Amino acid sequence: MTPDLAIQELLDGNLRFRKHEHVSRDFMDEVQRSAMQQYPYAIILGCIDSRVPVEILFDQGVGDLFISRIAGNFENNDIIAGMEYACNVVGSKLIMVLGHENCGAVKATCDDVKMGHITELVNRIKPAIAATKISGEVSSKNKKCIDDVAKTNVTLTIKRIRKKSPILKGLEKSGDIKIVGAFYHVHSGEVRLL
Repeated sequence: MTPDLAIQELLDGNLRFRKHEHVSRDFMDEVQRSAMQQYPYAIILGCIDSRVPVEILFDQGVGDLFISRIAGNFENNDIIAGMEYACNVVGSKLIMVLGHENCGAVKATCDDVKMGHITELVNRIKPAIAATKISGEVSSKNKKCIDDVAKTNVTLTIKRIRKKSPILKGLEKSGDIKIVGAFYHVHSGEVRLL
């Protein structure tokens, strides 16, 4: 498996998902075969959104992917530690940061919601607003704004991953891994690379 093959496997799986041509899987067999060891080829940082079921939308099985999920799909030290483990210890070839259309965390950020720990989450995503050229008002009612900020958030997350992890930056520089951004369209089921 190479980083480019990992990307292609995910995109091929997403195409199967959209065409209703899922690989027929015996999940219990996959559970048993992976019980003593695992070799996921990619780690995906996605959002907790229930409409973005990562393994399903990429048509993958048990043991194929590492998945980290957090509202707003941004990194923190624990998530980066998981990425370092996936790539430097287990041998995963790809890190994908997966944003999505109509993201609730981005909406909360655009509306500057202040409520409990959501305030902290909003503050983590706010740099994406400042880095996005926005037409119209910054508001959850502006769909283009929400989706553009969500895409910028993916890009900024990738930059911070590279900056915070010399391990991952080194693996990427040597060609052992790739770090890519992607965007999931909840209306069509399509994932597009950014």
